[in-house]
Formats: sequence, structure tokens, C-alpha cells
Amino acid sequence: MGAADRRRRWPAAVLTSVALLSAACGSRTGEVRADPAAPVLPQGSEPVELDPADFSSDVTHPWWPMAPGDRWVYEETDADGTVQRVEVTVLDETRVVPNGVEARVVHDVVTTADGALVEDTLDWYAQDADGALWYLGEQTAEYEDGVVVSTAGSWEAGVDGAQAGVLLPADPSPGLSYRQEHLAGEAEDEALVLSADETVQAPAGSWTGALLTRDTTPLEPDVSELKFYAPGIGPVLVLQVSGGTGREALVESTRG
Repeated sequence: MGAADRRRRWPAAVLTSVALLSAACGSRTGEVRADPAAPVLPQGSEPVELDPADFSSDVTHPWWPMAPGDRWVYEETDADGTVQRVEVTVLDETRVVPNGVEARVVHDVVTTADGALVEDTLDWYAQDADGALWYLGEQTAEYEDGVVVSTAGSWEAGVDGAQAGVLLPADPSPGLSYRQEHLAGEAEDEALVLSADETVQAPAGSWTGALLTRDTTPLEPDVSELKFYAPGIGPVLVLQVSGGTGREALVESTRG
């Protein structure tokens, strides 16, 4: 979900929530102490050896289950107030990535208000035997006037030094940090769990028991996002809180 500079006038309740979270969690480098018994997850560029036998393309993570046919539609507003539509669909197909893991394929399409294609991406996810959701790569293309102008950010675990990362831990306790992806200079997203008991609201509904993470990348050190995952649904709200402002909210979801 985009890290580009955005500006939006948010409701007072949202701003208050962000302010409270900032005070509780500190700055981007502020401490949120992890449970000493929490699992050790991949960090930075460190390599991981994944046994394909320990993974499944059937994703049942409580904060983002993915079954073929599941679909989410988001409304994203950029710095100028321009709205884009983001549609995410779980496909009834899998891909064996070069590190040997069979992954679920998810299709992500971004369009303008009048339907012009902005970005077309295939993402690859798999769940390990402990229940953690892993991110294994993406094939992405950005468009202008119907023509591909960039494939920057594309990566695949096991190719050119790219390493898989954890999208969501099996037991996301506050203070747990991890890398979500790693291809040096191209894809280096990281996350920190802030809470697993949030209340969140988006146009598609309101939820309790939501997971909240702070997502950052060393490629854009001034950028930070808060991301809310509703139980049984997946991502429902993203707020950019530094390096610009912005909002991406769930407006519709259906189960396949």
C-alpha cells in the first residue's frame, strides 16, 4: 500500500488515535518491548533457509485469511486529493518460487477514478507450519497511458539475493519486529507490531480486536505507516503518519 507523499484531511477521531499511538509508541525508532519468549523473525538482509515442506499455499492466518475468490476493494487518496481504486483478488492458482516454496497468487490492480490502469501486480504468499504468513515476492508494473513505464520493486525469493520475509507473524505480540521483504535497494519493507487489540473503522465496517503494525523502510527513512488488520478480514485501513499523509481504506470485501 503506497508510501508516496499524500495529504488528506482526516476525521478528528483518526487524528486523535494517531496522536495517542505516537505518544505511546514513540518516534519511528521508539521502543515497544517484545515478549522475551516471542519468536525470532528475519531482520534486515539476513538470509533464511526455508524448507518447502513446512509451507502451504492455503492461507488461514486469523488477521488475513486468503481463499481463492476472496476480494477486497480499497479507496486511496493521494496528496492532491485524487482518489484511486485498489482491487485485490486471491487467484485460484499457485506459483513455486525459486526457493522451492509453493505460494498463493494474489492479484492487485490500481486504477484511476475513470478506470485507467495505474499499476498491475501479482504477489506471492505462503503460510508456514507455525501459522506465520510469509511474503515471497511480487511481479509489478506501473502504467502511464496504457504503457508499462516501470517494473521497479519486483522481486522473487531466491533470485538475485532476494530474501522472503514475514508479512504477519503467527502470534503478533506487541514489540515484535521483522522484515517483510528484502531485495537490496528495491524492496526492504519492515514492520513492528504495536497492538493486537485495536478498534478500527473504515467505509466497509467497524471491527474490534484488530492488529496494528507500524510499517517502514530504510529506503525511505522518513516514511512511516500505521496499518490495521481486522480479524477474519485482512487489511482495512492504512494511515501514513510521517513523510507525508494519506489514507487507504477498505470499501468492500467479499469471500470466495
